[in-house]
Amino acid sequence: MCAHYKAIAAVTLGSGGLRVGVCLLGFCSPATTCPGQKSSLSPRRSVPFFSASCIPGAAAIAPSLCTLCQGQKSYIRQRNFHCETSHNEPFYNSQGALRCLKTGKGEVAFVDHIALDSIEEWEREDYRLLCTDGSHANLSEFQRCNLGRGPGGAVVTRVNYRKIARKFLQVAQMAFGRRGRDRQRFQLFESHSYGSSDLLFRDKTEKLAILPDSDISQVLGLDYVALLKGLGHEGSSLEDSVIRWCCISEAEQRKCEQWALSIKSDPLVCVRASSMSNCIKMIKRDEVDAVSLDATHAFIAGKCGLVPVVAEYYGEKCIPTEAVTEGAAHFESDVFPSVFAVAVVRRSSRNVFFGNLAGRRSCHGHMYSPAGWLMPARHTLSSQYNSSTHCDPSKVYSEVFWKGCLPGSQGSLCKVCIGGTAESGTKRCSDNHNERYYGNMGALRCLVGDPSGKTYGDVAFLEQHNLEDNIKSLGSSGWAEGWLAWDFELLCQDGQRASLSQWESCHLGAIPPNLVMTRPILTARVYDFLMKSQETLAAHPDEFNLFQSQQYGESDLLFKDVTRCFVHTSHLDYRAILGEDFYRTVETIFNCTQSEILEFCTQDVCTIF
Repeated sequence: MCAHYKAIAAVTLGSGGLRVGVCLLGFCSPATTCPGQKSSLSPRRSVPFFSASCIPGAAAIAPSLCTLCQGQKSYIRQRNFHCETSHNEPFYNSQGALRCLKTGKGEVAFVDHIALDSIEEWEREDYRLLCTDGSHANLSEFQRCNLGRGPGGAVVTRVNYRKIARKFLQVAQMAFGRRGRDRQRFQLFESHSYGSSDLLFRDKTEKLAILPDSDISQVLGLDYVALLKGLGHEGSSLEDSVIRWCCISEAEQRKCEQWALSIKSDPLVCVRASSMSNCIKMIKRDEVDAVSLDATHAFIAGKCGLVPVVAEYYGEKCIPTEAVTEGAAHFESDVFPSVFAVAVVRRSSRNVFFGNLAGRRSCHGHMYSPAGWLMPARHTLSSQYNSSTHCDPSKVYSEVFWKGCLPGSQGSLCKVCIGGTAESGTKRCSDNHNERYYGNMGALRCLVGDPSGKTYGDVAFLEQHNLEDNIKSLGSSGWAEGWLAWDFELLCQDGQRASLSQWESCHLGAIPPNLVMTRPILTARVYDFLMKSQETLAAHPDEFNLFQSQQYGESDLLFKDVTRCFVHTSHLDYRAILGEDFYRTVETIFNCTQSEILEFCTQDVCTIF
């Protein structure tokens, strides 16, 4: 009914005893399945946690879940209303769950936030919300303290009745809706005069959004559909033990397939996508399960409802988690070492500095990359450019630079790109390694030019961590002969230049680590897979190294090559891992930058139709 709800746990004051009776609005209802999966309880696993409960609709599957229900019992089927999913069961739906709580039958009720409006003002202080961090909150704080966001109700019919049902609902709403011309005679969204609530439609319904022919995931939301699949309410095309990893290029696919052949854990399936942003969409749609994302894309994924599983660790030594056996592959850390964004130029380009980059040719790792897209725009690229004109980094670069290569972009920022090889047939400026100027290695290639020595840039924005190794690989890979680390310099923010070894004092900013992200319900499975994989591969480093990519002709494939190990992070919020400074920087940029992937992540059925 064009509305979303917050799943809420409301508890009476003083209900802290060992015995806990639970009241739920219905078996497999949205507030019961907890769309955000912030809670550790799932509907099929709630039995051991509660001594008694009422979950209408659960009688046929688990009668013990109905012990608190109050509906009439009878051996005559037509008169047996106990634990029924109808208003004949007093504890049915959100209002019934609250009734269960108010009467003292249960000590906690799982309801949607709309039901809280029925609690009178004078009694609201008698109730508190249970928050997932273990704290309590006032009823008015449901936006902060909830179990997740889910879809509203929907009218369903058979396929061949869709047109006539739409027409009927349109006419009914025009006559009897909130602003209907005959609402004085009958109100479609009012039930109190019939002695109950939410009859036919929710009483809080503002309007019916008449939907065109659309996929059910657009109505329910991708998070909710993925949750249902994960809970087993809908079949999956692959076995539950399979992990589907997202790859964004032919080179990543080759490395991923070698990974799959080298592990002795759950099966790994490598699925191709066109970009990191496309991976985020595919995870949301339950087409793949996991991917490692740079810090900016991790921010986007977090806004898209994905959560971190592990962080790539770039420190000197990985510290094993406490209470695990020696040599186990589970690592922990309170600090996540960063990599740094740098601006690199050829030593021979003596007149290139920060402040006079206007009219130059630029090389950027890829769209949304922290070092190639986010960080450079924070600095004075040209003294002639008015930094207040644009907040969108892509627009800044298109005005400052004559032309450049920012894979995933368009216009002048694609003119320096060269695309893939003749065999791959990849178009120029694609947002993956098939564009040979993509990523850290690609930005360096862009700076020195293609194998013929043409099509090059004047400045490259990339990460410092594998810069010297990538310079060495220019010759060994056959890309360009004779280049040494001495042939390049860094541009410093104060207008000076420095050698590559001075990146600690001459850089554009620190970048948080890459994060492996997935849907909330898959965190444990993906984490277990990565730990088993890490342990197996650590025992046979000569067979396959997860954190090396040079043999596949690129760098930083699947994970950064500087990674030492995976560090457990699924207990942390992605914002805490990224850090407040970086998070606020990215948030500020996207507040004034149009992003198709963020629009996808935040789309709402109520605004789409």
